[in-house]
Parts: sequence; C-alpha cells; structure tokens
Amino acid sequence: MAELVPVEPFDIVVFGATGDLALRKLIPALFHRWCDGQITADSRIIAASREPMSDDAFRDIAARHIFERDPTDARRKAWSEFTERMHYVAVDVSAQGEDWADLKAALDPDEDKIRLYYLALPPSTYGQACAGLAAQSLNTPNARIVLEKPIGTDFHSARRINDQVGEVFRENNIFRIDHYLGKETVQNLLILRFANYLFEPIWNANGIDHVQITVAESLGAGERAGYYDRSGALRDMVQNHLLQLACLVAMEPPASLDPDSVRTEKLKVLKALRPITAANVSQDVVRGQYQAGAVGGSPVPGYAEEVGSDTGTETFVAIRAQLENWRWAGVPFYMRTGKRMGSRRSEIIVQFKPVPHDVVGAVDGVLHPNRLVIRLQPDEGVKLMLMTKDPGPGGLRLRYVPLNLSYAEHFEANYPDAYERLLMAVVRGNLSLFMRRDEVEAAWRWVDGIIRAWDEGQAKLYGYQAGTDGPTQAALLLAREDREWFDAIRH
Repeated sequence: MAELVPVEPFDIVVFGATGDLALRKLIPALFHRWCDGQITADSRIIAASREPMSDDAFRDIAARHIFERDPTDARRKAWSEFTERMHYVAVDVSAQGEDWADLKAALDPDEDKIRLYYLALPPSTYGQACAGLAAQSLNTPNARIVLEKPIGTDFHSARRINDQVGEVFRENNIFRIDHYLGKETVQNLLILRFANYLFEPIWNANGIDHVQITVAESLGAGERAGYYDRSGALRDMVQNHLLQLACLVAMEPPASLDPDSVRTEKLKVLKALRPITAANVSQDVVRGQYQAGAVGGSPVPGYAEEVGSDTGTETFVAIRAQLENWRWAGVPFYMRTGKRMGSRRSEIIVQFKPVPHDVVGAVDGVLHPNRLVIRLQPDEGVKLMLMTKDPGPGGLRLRYVPLNLSYAEHFEANYPDAYERLLMAVVRGNLSLFMRRDEVEAAWRWVDGIIRAWDEGQAKLYGYQAGTDGPTQAALLLAREDREWFDAIRH
C-alpha cells in the first residue's frame, strides 16, 4: 500500500473562495489531505473573495459542503482543527486597494515558506490578480500560481494571459491545471504504455485501427449556463480535457518521466494535428445542442429553455482528428463530448486491427476486434476486450469478454482524488501533471481553426434529444468508414 507522505508547510490563498469550484472542490480537497495527515499544522488556508465577511461566517459556508457527505462527529472534530488554520480576507482583484495589504498581513512573513495562489477566477482577471500580488511583493521565490482552465477563449487571448502571468511568475512557478491529468487512470496510461512491453510494439498504425475518446455528461448547463453559453463544448472541453487525453495516447516515449520530457512529447502531438478548416469541417466535425428529453427516467428541458433564449451555442461536439506523423498515419482519433447525454462517463477506447484471417468462425457473423478500454469515470479501470471460447460442450462457441482491472476491486485504499493529488503536486513543485505554456497555445491554434470555419458559416447545429448520445450525425462520422462508437457498458 502506498504511503501518504506529508508535504512541506505552506500557505495557500484561494481567490474566488465563495465560488462553486472553491467550495465544492478546493476546500474539501485541502480538508481531506488534512484528515490524511498530508497537510501539517503549520500550514494555513486563506480564503479570498470580494464580499466582506468574518472568518467564522466563511467557515460556516464551507462546512455545509463538507458535512453534506460526511456529517459524523469524527469529521466535525477534524473540521474544527482544520479551520483553526483557515482565514478569510476580502480582496477585489480588479482594484489595487488596502485589501491587498490585508492579504499580505494574513500570510506568513517568512518569504522562504511555500506559497500557493489558486486563481479560481475568470481567466480574464488572471493578469489583474498577478499585478496585485506583484504590487505587494507577494511573488516570492517559493510562490506558485495555479491557473484554472480554459486559459483564454482563443489563441490570442491565451497568449495575452500567459504574457501577463509570465511578467510576475517564472514559467516553472506557473501551474496550469487540468483536473483530468490528476485522475489515477490517466496517470496510469503512461505506465501502461511505457512499462509493459506488450503494447508498445503494436501501439501505432500497424496495430491500431482507431482511437475513441468520450467525455459524456448527463447534467445540463445548469448554474454554469451563463459561462457555458459564452464558451460551448469546443472551448470548454475539447481544447483542454480531450486534447490532453489524446496527447497521452499518441505521444512518443519520452526520454524520462521528468516534467519537460513528457510535456515536450505532448506538444509534438498537438503540432502534428491536421488542421481543420472550412474545407473539411463539415466532414470532420459535428455540432449539436440538446433538446427536451429524459435523463434517468426524469424529464429535462432543452438547452434553449434553460438559458432562456434560442442560442447557437453547441452543447455537443464530435471530431474526427488525424495526426500527420509516422506512428499514426491513417489512424483516426474520434473525440466527442456533450451535456445531457445518456450517462456520465469518460473513457478512451483503443481499437486494434482485426485478425488478418478468421480461422475459428465468427460470433453472430462478426469476429470482434481487440479493444483496450480505459475508463476514467465513474468506475476507474482498464479492460482488454478479447475473443475467447465459451466453456462447455456442444461445439466451438466464442464469447467477447474483458480482462478486467477495476480500481475499486483491486485496490482497497481510498487514494486522493484529482484535485487533492494536484494540489499536493503544486506544493511539491511537480510540474509533470500540468500544462506548459506552449501546450496551451498549440491546442488553441488547432481549435481556432475549427472556430474560424464555424464563423465562416460552416457550422450547422444539429439537435439531439436529452438522454441520448448526441446527434445522429455523430454516429455517421464513424459509420461512413464502417466503424461505430463503442459502448463499454453495453458490451
């Protein structure tokens, strides 16, 4: 069993502390690391937001999110000890007022102590926040800043934000977070590929037919509708989550697992993506928006009803991407993501090529290809789908079954979740799970090609009923090449 090693003492300032991300993810993540002994008693948590309030008032707000899942007396005792280290400071990052001095006074005066500044804020304010920190000389040598995705809305805005942050913090002190990179199964993908001889010889166009990456959500836009309607599925999910997963599947073996070696190989993948333009966008990209339907047996409204207007924002996108390099020439990468789909799931399907000659006979007329199924959520695990003989007399019958590695079944320990793991990585200064500046900008360059093609009028928006897996056109994206989306649960 892995040992949870305490990190060095640190101060963390969570900007936007009264927001959804901070209350649902960041404060609970820090609390859980405290409960497991990874955060020491001489660390402190400073919540920062515009609204004036007392320490106790903020603690009460945060407590509701902690105890709705675990209201036990033991948890309440641990929370009481944890909150002795948690304070609140009112800071308006858009103004350079006295409240910045209040923040400075709340921090440990020892400038050698590790400091984390987590910007759970709109990306447009990142430059202002960094300027405020610099004005108070809070960008100390051991200070690290964490930027939430998406950084910008296109290549030029991302570059502008990176420039603004880079004026205050060195690149090695900037942690651009994508919580998917903190998931256990995502990290295990590198080990699966590069620590097992079995896969690497066939992990190329000779052995793999195609790759599918799905990130499906059953929820609608909900409380994020205001942000989401300005962003859409392409900016919100493809530019970061899906492209990062594609990079880990497609990257060349790095010289080592040090941060820059891994991130350099991911950058090569992004640069190898064949551009999608107005000439091919209608063949390679499908846009959709959910309409009224049912999810989990309950009726739900359409997107236009939720946001209160007939908007052209896509809530679903499916893409056929190609990599122009030797390893992946001719191997399509199909990516799709959407809201109000049939189920919540994130998975990578690596489908291998069929056997060259069927000597044993098919099952229902089809000899199924081998597939490697990497499930990120909800049930983390890895399955290798194989053809095998159905036991028993009466002739040779074949069955398509998985060799199954379920994390829940094989590992008893309850290890840290993505945000918990990533926060501890920031304290340790481990950049390997975070995006480098050139990665972010390369991803935006490719996505911008799709956005420009849509802006030129090649942007038909297809409706799909809530509770389904997107528009019919997304299935046709594969069907025209005699392929189909693989549903790991159904199989």
